Amino acid sequence: MTADVMTADTPLPKPRRDWGAALKALRRLLRDKEDTRQVFEIMRALTGDAMNANYRRLYTTPRGGRIAYQRVELARKLMDDAWLDTFPEGSVGAAYRHFIRSQQISADGLAEVSRETGGEIDTPHPVAWMARRIRDVHDVWHILTGYGRDGLGEACLVAFSYPQTRSLGWALIA
Repeated sequence: MTADVMTADTPLPKPRRDWGAALKALRRLLRDKEDTRQVFEIMRALTGDAMNANYRRLYTTPRGGRIAYQRVELARKLMDDAWLDTFPEGSVGAAYRHFIRSQQISADGLAEVSRETGGEIDTPHPVAWMARRIRDVHDVWHILTGYGRDGLGEACLVAFSYPQTRSLGWALIA
C-alpha cells in the first residue's frame, strides 16, 4: 500500500482551527447573509476533529455501521426526482420534495457552493463522506425541525446543527 492510498483506518489530517479565517468569513457573511460560501469557509476553518468524531459515532451503532459501510451519497439520492416521487404524502420524503421544489433549491446546489471553498470534501474517504452527508442533510433538517429558509429559520437551524455535529463553525455562526 502506498502512502497516498486512504482507507477507513486512515484519519484525515486534523485541520488546525483558523479563528482568523473564520472571523473574516463571519464578517463577510454578516454583510451578505445570502453568501452561503462564507458558511463553508467558517466550517472549514473551525471543524477540527468534529467529522472524525461524527463518523466514529455513526459506525459504532449497528444501524450506523451499516450506513457507514454502504456510504450512499445522499446528494445523489436527494437529486433523484424519480426516487423523491416515490414518497407518499405525509412522509418526510414528500415534505422534502415539496420543500425543494417550492423553494427552487437542490442538494446539488449546496454541494457546488461547498466545493468553491476548496478543502477535502470530495476526497474518497469515510470522514469526507460523513462531511458530505452532514452538508447534504441540511435541507432535510429544515423539514424535521420546521425551520424555514428565512433569516430566523436559518439561524434556528444553525443553532440546531451545532449539537448535532459538535462542529464549532455552527456555534460561531449561531
